[in-house]
Amino acid sequence: MTPISRRTVLGGAAAALGSAGWIAKAAVDPRSADLIVRNARIYTMEPSAPTAQAFAVRDGRILAVGSNEAIGGLAGKGTDVFDARGMAVVPGFIDCHLHPEGETLLYEVLVGNPFDVEFVTIDSIVAKLKERAAKTPPGQWVQGFFYDDTKVKDGRPLNRADLDRVSTVHPVAVIHRGGHTAFFNSKAFQLAGITKDTPQPFGGTFDHDSNGELNGRVTDNAQDVLWKAGNWPKYSDSETAERAKAGIAHMSRQFARYGLTTVHHEGGNFSALLQVRADGELLHRVSYEPDQAMTDAMIANGWRTGFGDEWIRLGATSEHIVDGSFSERTMSIRAGYPGRESYHGNVTTTQADLDAWVEKVWRAGIQPNCHTNGDVAIDMYLTSLERAQRLFPRRDVRPKFTHATLAYGELIARMKALDAVPALFTSYAFYNPDKFEFYGETLMEHMMPYRSYLDAGIRVAGGSDFPPGPFAPLMAIQGMVTRTGWNGKTWGANQRVSVDEALRIFTSNGAYNSHEEHLKGSIAAGKLADFVVLSEDPHAVDPGKINAIQVVRTVAGGRTTYAA
Repeated sequence: MTPISRRTVLGGAAAALGSAGWIAKAAVDPRSADLIVRNARIYTMEPSAPTAQAFAVRDGRILAVGSNEAIGGLAGKGTDVFDARGMAVVPGFIDCHLHPEGETLLYEVLVGNPFDVEFVTIDSIVAKLKERAAKTPPGQWVQGFFYDDTKVKDGRPLNRADLDRVSTVHPVAVIHRGGHTAFFNSKAFQLAGITKDTPQPFGGTFDHDSNGELNGRVTDNAQDVLWKAGNWPKYSDSETAERAKAGIAHMSRQFARYGLTTVHHEGGNFSALLQVRADGELLHRVSYEPDQAMTDAMIANGWRTGFGDEWIRLGATSEHIVDGSFSERTMSIRAGYPGRESYHGNVTTTQADLDAWVEKVWRAGIQPNCHTNGDVAIDMYLTSLERAQRLFPRRDVRPKFTHATLAYGELIARMKALDAVPALFTSYAFYNPDKFEFYGETLMEHMMPYRSYLDAGIRVAGGSDFPPGPFAPLMAIQGMVTRTGWNGKTWGANQRVSVDEALRIFTSNGAYNSHEEHLKGSIAAGKLADFVVLSEDPHAVDPGKINAIQVVRTVAGGRTTYAA
């Protein structure tokens, strides 16, 4: 298959590539195709022609789509013909929110399974951390990652005493895979000057046991003071660069293995990303969501969302955090949590600060993006967006809502009025049913509300939020279609979507999320040749077995990036 095209697509040139004139020219060009896919069940995600048997690719783009006979006429002596033998072919999957933490996977202590449901023991966590502590100088942090509090065989969460077994001379932390809570040992609290009498900070908590002692769990903003304590390993500039490059290249291989051809990167080392591409190891396209420092630099230099090319472009901002976590039960809920109605979760910013931040990026022509799990946070962000639009009207902004988990009708209507683009958790319905009991069925009928968003006409997309959730699209699609988890329990069945809708969420809606619907998200003449070959048709199998379908081949820009 052909190498990745390096064609640059910027601004108006990108729009021109998607124009009817360009497509018509491609369709009649006498040159033969580089690749033909035939004998396939192709789901194009194009409403006017939703299925096909075959398509042709040239120069990294779709040349034509149609029947085996029609497309066969585009074959030449050098054409690579892929016989799909009746397998399903869909556009490349797009994940609209993910933290590409390859360095963590390669170099850190993993106390849980990053990719699938697996139960571990507290003793196994302690043993892994002890092994790392034995190789770590006293006073330096020892950390564990991918801990999941509801996937522990002991049936209880970690506590301070457990981590004191690891070491009394190292600060020790185990970070929940959700990213909003961590568990610390006594040494960490000592170095940070935190005691049982320390006042609770804004937007976070130091949790206590029934005796009023610190139990080790720290949530959201309260973690900040602990991370300033202790010592951290030091790496040279060259070591830092090599670790970052290795991490990104590793993540790219994993994405391709699961059928992802575009991923919205939540920050990360941008220089290393560019180098991985230059080295030919970037296997997926990137909508890069810059952190605050880089966003400020964009504003100072007049850069806007969309700057870049078809492989790496600047997307929305990184998620500006407004509240806590769904999986860790710190998200903001106006009505309070079932069984403890006085607890409403954590709001991590003020309305005034949020208003100022939104206005700043809005005026700069940058797509705003906020982490909003609970209905309180969604309402706050909407209030800021509506204010910005009144003060400085703009068209086609598509403000991004990362998670947008708990949404009622009035909030959804306000989002529709702004043409907001929510990116909801994808794999949670399958992976996290053991956490939904903390919320109950009444709330779950309004959580991860894909059905409600679609019915309102909102182009809802999916964002796994990895590490918090596995990024496997087929696991996610099964959960979205069935709303049934790994344990057989169903929650919020009213929010189910069809297989075709789930595929659309992962493809064309994902492209719309980043203003790239002219380039990707469907199999159509003129669009990028990004597609996935599946061992079985997700429309035809038992919905409870979609996760068992295998990715046979992933192709980006006409180049195979993964083959089983």
